[in-house]
Amino acid sequence: MIRRYIISAVAFILAAPALGQEGVSLPVPQRVELDSGVVLLVHEKRDVPLVGLQAMIRGGAVTDPAGKAGLASLVAGLLEKGAGDRNAAAFAEAVDSVGGSLTSSAGLEDITISAEFLARDADLMVELVADMLLSPRFDAAETRKLRDRRIDLLRAAKDSDPRRLTALYGAAFLFGEHPYGAPVNGDEESLASLTQRDVRAYYDSYIGANRLVISVVGDVDAATMIVWLSEAFADWRAVEEPLPEVPIAEPESGRRVLLVDKPGATQTYFWIGNIGVARNYAQRAELDIANTLFGGRFTSLLTDEMRIKTGLTYGASSVLLRPSTPGSVAVVSFTRTESTTEVIDLALSLLARLRDTGFDADLIQSGKNYILGLFPPRFETASQLAAHFANLETRGLDASYINAYGPAVANASEEAIRAVIADVYPSPEDLVFVIIGDADAIRESVAQYGPVTEMALTDMRFAPERP
Repeated sequence: MIRRYIISAVAFILAAPALGQEGVSLPVPQRVELDSGVVLLVHEKRDVPLVGLQAMIRGGAVTDPAGKAGLASLVAGLLEKGAGDRNAAAFAEAVDSVGGSLTSSAGLEDITISAEFLARDADLMVELVADMLLSPRFDAAETRKLRDRRIDLLRAAKDSDPRRLTALYGAAFLFGEHPYGAPVNGDEESLASLTQRDVRAYYDSYIGANRLVISVVGDVDAATMIVWLSEAFADWRAVEEPLPEVPIAEPESGRRVLLVDKPGATQTYFWIGNIGVARNYAQRAELDIANTLFGGRFTSLLTDEMRIKTGLTYGASSVLLRPSTPGSVAVVSFTRTESTTEVIDLALSLLARLRDTGFDADLIQSGKNYILGLFPPRFETASQLAAHFANLETRGLDASYINAYGPAVANASEEAIRAVIADVYPSPEDLVFVIIGDADAIRESVAQYGPVTEMALTDMRFAPERP
């Protein structure tokens, strides 16, 4: 394992793609589309003896049936719990015995398998990934075990660290019945309903050749890798169940509050937001600069005013979620129960200040330097490049999404950034509030922010019961 870490560290130093003065220029992978519909992306990168693989299946949590939130995520987790001739233990041993890594997970709009193996074991990597996709076991005992563990983890978070859950309550309250309102990993109620039959039905309906992109980068002969993958997936079946059309959510007008009661809590956790923008937002560079300076790094406006100057919180951030249609934009923080409204009021005043005055030229340059300094290292290793190639292909984006980003950041003007702030960040009068804390202690004071809906933290769902 130490050897792998050393190799990866060397890769960070020696293996960067072509760097421009203000960003990166992605190499171009070989692209092959099989008759089955599988898209292969392969790029040779011979600097270190590692191979990275990213397989992405279009779909994800937005395809979960009503009342079955977390199903796609459960399916993704089970892909690595036994496949082909190997049960869960044998599958894990096959990966661990060669020092590889292999994980699968679901997001809002895709299921992803990520792998990294030594080059000498690339054939085993392909074999394991093919087994995961073509012949997953979906063992009944493993299904129950993983489902029940996820329920236990949610209950533990409610007991110990509700910060992990504020975004889930925020999405549910903001989006409601929209697909983005359902928790990717499910809630206690939906998870308890999931069965092995649900898992198998989801796999049969949504996981197939015409949804799959496989990207491989590393110390491997490209022609050989294409042959291996083609032989594995050339005859895989397509799926006919259509992917859902995700509607565009409209921004909220006015205010409303969800108060989640955690009796006896000594801290209040809050999420304040509205509908934001999608992944293809044209002014992505300007928005990233604004968000970095507002609450996207430690030395941000939110952290400086809410933590450094007042000491009222240990952390505050602004979070942008940008899927295929507009996601959310939110301010997230926490504080002592007795300072709940003081900190929320401060957050609202900082949001108003952001919209009124923006940032001066020196701060903007600081934000640009920060982004441009962190951007190139995201494209250095084989696994990183494989992930970027797969992301671009799966989401219908071309290389300019990466290659033009650095220059766009460098050339962003103060006027353009202020225009983006006005366009994306909501008015303090148009906000959805999620507040988790001791309701008896804060109920009257938080009513000033808008009509209050209450639910208990112990409720099995992240959304209040519908009338």
